[in-house]
Amino acid sequence: MAQPETWRTFVALPLSPAVIEKLSAIQRTLRRIGTEQAVAWVNPDNIHLTLFFLGDIVLERRQPVETALGVVARHAHPFAFNVQGLGAFPNVKRPRVIWVGVEDSTGRLALLHRAVNEALASIGFQPEERRFSPHLTLGRVRQRASREEEQAVGEAIRQTEVGVLGEVLAEELIFFRSVLKSSGAEYTPLARYRLGMGD
Repeated sequence: MAQPETWRTFVALPLSPAVIEKLSAIQRTLRRIGTEQAVAWVNPDNIHLTLFFLGDIVLERRQPVETALGVVARHAHPFAFNVQGLGAFPNVKRPRVIWVGVEDSTGRLALLHRAVNEALASIGFQPEERRFSPHLTLGRVRQRASREEEQAVGEAIRQTEVGVLGEVLAEELIFFRSVLKSSGAEYTPLARYRLGMGD
């Protein structure tokens, strides 16, 4: 019996072109410092603020997800967040993920994340247990990177000053499909939702 087709999916907020360009500039700076071979860099056009990673879902679950997200978006409100700072998970001494931070003084980003989490949990998805740590992934240190290369990446992060890159107005929620290719991930919007359209 054939396995049902599955799609790798996630929910995210898009960024402004101006912020994407600044993130791209940071990537270029880090590359020049000598992290080129050790890091798999994210295509700047693919950088976004992930709210929920659903993983591989069977296609029959697409419609319930889209319906649940539509309800969340209608009851949410547009808000702004700042993009600022540079760091790594788990830390700069042993970097695996290079990120730029997100600052949400309104608290609305956390509320939106919780609403998405609860809505998807209500239709059978495993809720995210870990604390929400909003960030924008610039690149991932390759598994084959040596300890010296890891240290070089960490030093490059420490040397790179990143202040406030800009403000992003969150007005739209997007349900994406991700297709992994040899050239990198390719993201296709499956559904878009304007925030606050239920008011």
